[in-house]
Amino acid sequence: MIRTTLVWITVIGYLILSIPLLIAEWIIGKFDPLKKEISSLRIIQTVFRYILFLTGVKVTVIGEENVPKDTPVLYIANHRSYFDILLTYCRCPIRTGYVAKKEMESFPLLSTWMRYLHCLFLDRTDLKQGLKTILEAVEKVKSGISICIFPEGTRNKGEDELELLPFHEGSFKIATRANCPIIPIAMNNTAQMYEAHSPKVKPCHVVLEYGKPIYPDQLSKEDKKHIGTYTQNVIREMLKKNQALV
Repeated sequence: MIRTTLVWITVIGYLILSIPLLIAEWIIGKFDPLKKEISSLRIIQTVFRYILFLTGVKVTVIGEENVPKDTPVLYIANHRSYFDILLTYCRCPIRTGYVAKKEMESFPLLSTWMRYLHCLFLDRTDLKQGLKTILEAVEKVKSGISICIFPEGTRNKGEDELELLPFHEGSFKIATRANCPIIPIAMNNTAQMYEAHSPKVKPCHVVLEYGKPIYPDQLSKEDKKHIGTYTQNVIREMLKKNQALV
């Protein structure tokens, strides 16, 4: 339980002690919004790396060269652990916002940092509000900010990580409307970090693979029509291939 305790102390301690940082970042943003956004990104990435260090996780990264460093993208990933966000966010090369569930908006301090980082809060029970969030994400991509979304809509708690939940096709409107590439992300074994033996955090080996960019306008008419299924199949194949590595 030592790792678990250290992780929770770090998370809660950072949120409380970061209040002066939030104020400082707010002041910076009044004079130089871009500088504030980049500094907020680097601060959180540093914290996330430290938390991952505390978990003892070993991460094998494949295909990171597939991620553009100079253009916004839509990251699409499978989702089995709370730590999926930390594992992927600490590697984002440019400003990136995540689409999170609406309930996260009620957490003080955490939600403030999320807004600083261009995260969006999706109401999964309201289709109208959901579409509004997707359109907000489109505008962020057009302004140079990458977006990451877990199109399964929730954490997949199934026994077999190859059995992905259906991908919500609406998530992909971000890429088709913003005309940006999709970067598929496959994460193997992340549930072993925490969910498989909750409430304990345990060290394990995780494989994180970035697939080759998917350009919606280059897909066939049929694949573009079912782009969620197409991307899901790409991620499933990567998961299947990498199972032998964990």
